[in-house]
Amino acid sequence: MKLDVLTTAAIGLALCGSALAQMEHHHEGMHHHEGAGTAKCANASLACATQATPAFAPDGTLWLAWTANGTVSVAHSRDLARTWSPPVAVNPKPLDLDWGPDSRPSIAVDKDNRVFVAFARFRNSKFDGEVLFSRSLDGGNSFAAATPITDNTESQRFQALVLDADGSLFAAWLDKRDRVPAMAHGEKYVGAGLGFAWSNDHGATFSAAKIAEDNTCECCRLGAGFAGRGRPVVAFRNVFGGTVRDHAVLTFLNPHTPGPIYRVSVDDWQTDVCPHQGPTLAISPDGTYHIVWFTEGSARKGLFYASSADGGRTFTQPMRIGDPERNPARPYLLAADRTLWLVWKEFDGKSTTVSLMTSGDGGRIWSAPRVVAHTDDASDHPLLVRNGRQVFLSWQTRAEGYRLIALENTQ
Repeated sequence: MKLDVLTTAAIGLALCGSALAQMEHHHEGMHHHEGAGTAKCANASLACATQATPAFAPDGTLWLAWTANGTVSVAHSRDLARTWSPPVAVNPKPLDLDWGPDSRPSIAVDKDNRVFVAFARFRNSKFDGEVLFSRSLDGGNSFAAATPITDNTESQRFQALVLDADGSLFAAWLDKRDRVPAMAHGEKYVGAGLGFAWSNDHGATFSAAKIAEDNTCECCRLGAGFAGRGRPVVAFRNVFGGTVRDHAVLTFLNPHTPGPIYRVSVDDWQTDVCPHQGPTLAISPDGTYHIVWFTEGSARKGLFYASSADGGRTFTQPMRIGDPERNPARPYLLAADRTLWLVWKEFDGKSTTVSLMTSGDGGRIWSAPRVVAHTDDASDHPLLVRNGRQVFLSWQTRAEGYRLIALENTQ
């Protein structure tokens, strides 16, 4: 497997120069609040970004949504990140954006170049959140005023935004609205609910939010995909028995009817605090679910992969990922045709690397891990994005800037 570096976007050699590199649950990370307002990086440019989320449009245009100094911005590139369009602020007035380690803006682009963006802000000092949504109908030249995705004012965070095959938008997030009636009845409410809504009019409106499952872990990212048209699949860290935070999957029976949740693995991670590490989910064309997750349970510790050929009802025995001496974490999975792609971060106390493995047989046999990128400073989570058959690593780093790296499968 060889590495073809298409570009390292020279947006700035020092990304948020005085933002501190911080170990976030075994890993060095970049946080909005660390870089915001510093003398060296006090603007909303990509050079100051702490999180950057990519999406390829059907026409091959690369879109990027990033957060910097309280602003979510969007730009696009027609030459694989060598040059960018002028950035457009989704929220012209800076907000207290959610800087949780697993939080980032979501972006999706449809076949008509309508651009959809969702992100979260903090409402108060208690870290209660609000998920905001905006769209562009003019090819990213302007965005509508960002508005709440639901009218509930309790707390919504960690949104996922995905396009169904028919162009419908599915949104899921973690929602704490059910803690209010629970507290009113003197009951303890653990975690958050898994909220969801649909837009069938290209983001003009969303359906009333519903809660698919209560008592999920409250501050971990979601993994989302589709088992078929109108049948979203969501992977999330759940709270089992009030104290155990292991992973689960939920498949919708139809657009508005969540199915039962199934446990991915009995790791027995008993904790009353949030791990700040959610799962990554990919679904192969044959319908197989693939998931990678991080755990510190009594049964196993580290990064693990498993798959399910029966809609999440049962999963294979967890397979360890990465070098446990280098604290593997922050995985990301992508299913492209018959090939599975997996990247993750490792940290040795000084340098952070991104490793890659691929599988061409549904996750039964994987290639040997290969380091495809590294940095000696703070960095965002590694992400994967595809343009047709070509798969890229998308990685925002403080020292090198935004990096789009073409990956080659030589398994």
